[in-house]
Amino acid sequence: MLSNAGAQESTDGLKLLFATSDNDALPEIGQELAPAFFIRLAADSETLFQSLAEHKPEILVIDLDTIVSPGTDVFCYIESIRAAAPHIYLTVISRTHLKNARIRTKKSGADEFLLAPIGFPELRDHLLEAGQQHRRHLEAVHLRGELARRNSLCDMIGGSEPMQRLYETLRRVASSHSTVLLRGESGTGKELAARAIVDLGPRRGQPFISVNCAALPETLMESELFGHEKGAFTGAHATQLGQIELADSGTLFLDEIGSLPLLLQSKLLRVLQEKTVQRIGAKSPRKIDFRLIAATNDNLEQMVRQGQFREDLFYRICVIPVALPPLRDREGDIPLLLDHYLTKYCTAGNLRHKRFSPEALQVLETGAWPGNVRELENLVQRLALMVDGDTISMQHLPEKVLYESTASYDEILVPPEGLDLEDELTRIEVAYLLAALRRAGGKTAAAALLHIPVEKMKYLCRKHRIHEDQIKLNGKR
Repeated sequence: MLSNAGAQESTDGLKLLFATSDNDALPEIGQELAPAFFIRLAADSETLFQSLAEHKPEILVIDLDTIVSPGTDVFCYIESIRAAAPHIYLTVISRTHLKNARIRTKKSGADEFLLAPIGFPELRDHLLEAGQQHRRHLEAVHLRGELARRNSLCDMIGGSEPMQRLYETLRRVASSHSTVLLRGESGTGKELAARAIVDLGPRRGQPFISVNCAALPETLMESELFGHEKGAFTGAHATQLGQIELADSGTLFLDEIGSLPLLLQSKLLRVLQEKTVQRIGAKSPRKIDFRLIAATNDNLEQMVRQGQFREDLFYRICVIPVALPPLRDREGDIPLLLDHYLTKYCTAGNLRHKRFSPEALQVLETGAWPGNVRELENLVQRLALMVDGDTISMQHLPEKVLYESTASYDEILVPPEGLDLEDELTRIEVAYLLAALRRAGGKTAAAALLHIPVEKMKYLCRKHRIHEDQIKLNGKR
């Protein structure tokens, strides 16, 4: 290894691996590169790959003509280097005269291709600048990854304080086998929270059975949940396992559990108490082991008081209640969600990647979002598909979103460049006067429409130089 203390001052210790078997190049490497880098040499391919694995250099310069054996596909060789060191800055030097050598080399994974001969002072300057830029890029990627990890849990996205509290709760809950009741408005991500509990807990890899109780017809609900034996009723041509039985050893997620009829609430309570399930038409129950995660946006306590939900079942499922925050309470999360979903749907649809304009972003951040994250995701999916350009601006946003946003009102009333209030008030006043005159056909009737005296109407017309014979009255001159 050739090194110099000055390298740490100028490059903060950039580690360079130079692969060449050209002994004539060694003096210049020592004179020009060693003072600027912590440098190692590799005289053959075997040493090159060994050094990549052991010393983790940040930069690799490979003199391709002296390292690669004759007859080797050099582009495949470069691909193998990139696979062995995906994060290294790779510069290839060659004397080849192959057509498109530079393009093909970079497509194979190299960051730069230099045609030999090359001066070592120029090579040093290039590597210093490129190496520092590459290091900053890797640091930025690492920071973004750390930020993403802090601002997400499994497939849940959000870095706000309510979401951080939710993440901590889900982590604690995941390690147990207790029944969980997820509570929150529609669209807050209750199924994502349920899947996070499973992914972080001891039942990951086991069955995850999700049932939306509100989506099941009442006539089929019992058979769907508990299963049936062949011949149990008309149309039961074969034995069918119920969703509860399919969740054996895993997790059963019952969404909208408040939609269960009272009869099935009673049967579910028996399953939870006795850890057994009995199919319709079966003579005996079967032992079963599953974890129940229920979810609702109903007020179950009120339903209990009204006799619509069994009190004993409520206490059985509400062992660990977990509340999911609505989007309006998650300050700062909307930009994260917008970026996540826009990237997701542009990538999935092989679409041009887009961004939101600052004005559109402001509107979306101040929107009401009664449908919470689900509503936001659906909008982004539609915008990713329908907007052709690189930027999603206010003109692309639905009228409903603009109407609900306080930011849109501010933007419409007071544009970024500002306005002359006196001129704006005059324009508004003239617009009302003209509209009233067109509808009424004369100043007297127009004054009545505007609830002002006739004399004031005449004064305003003189002030703004409005004459009845200059405008259309009831569609006629």
